[in-house]
Amino acid sequence: MRQYLDFIGDLGLFALRAARRAFVSPFEFLSIFRQIEVMGWGSLPLVLSTGFALGLVLALHTRSTLVQFGGEGLLPSVQSLAFFNEIGPLLAGLLVAGRVGSGIGAELADMRATEQIDAIEVLSMDSFKLLVIPRILACTVALPILTVFMDVAGLAGGYVADRTTSHLSIQLFFFRAFHGVTWAMFIPPTLKTAVFGAAIGLISSYFGYTINSGSEGVGRAAKNSVVISSLAIILIDVVLVKLIFFMFPDTAI
Repeated sequence: MRQYLDFIGDLGLFALRAARRAFVSPFEFLSIFRQIEVMGWGSLPLVLSTGFALGLVLALHTRSTLVQFGGEGLLPSVQSLAFFNEIGPLLAGLLVAGRVGSGIGAELADMRATEQIDAIEVLSMDSFKLLVIPRILACTVALPILTVFMDVAGLAGGYVADRTTSHLSIQLFFFRAFHGVTWAMFIPPTLKTAVFGAAIGLISSYFGYTINSGSEGVGRAAKNSVVISSLAIILIDVVLVKLIFFMFPDTAI
């Protein structure tokens, strides 16, 4: 128990340091944009393929259930609401935690093991500002964008599945998918992924930046980054879902 409390305390101090340094010049805009490109563009094929496959499978299973109650016409609406409210944000967060989180943890841990971080500090440069802050901000910005692509890919997969059985036109499918969908059902669940991204960047950077066990710690940092980030996303999602339902009641419809 003491070990877990120490970890929470150290992570909290790391987060406070990151929050304080994020608003202090100089601002590493070039490094932030580079990290957004690496994380966002690099994760896009995985997000699109996973979203399309999941949308395809979800439509096939959902249709068989809706047919029993004569509600197969509701499939596009069910598909869009499922992806916009929960599947898209949560799945995008977990995918980024697995791909980007492990990369951040391993990269920073390797830089620590090979004394590259020490070399940066010897040159009187702020290694925390240069290495940690851009990765946290890049995750925060990139994940909501990837979530939108996940939602679009899921709807595309649902349309392909529905097209093979009902021959529904693409115009009618997307009309039904967005009929009754308000901005309150789309924007808050999408923006909550910015919190997921901040958690991924913070936790992964913490394990990579603070590791002090040499080269053998690189693998451990990558593993801990994925496991703890994924767990944090699930716990944060539970809290944010209740908060969104309270602040935006239309989301619960």
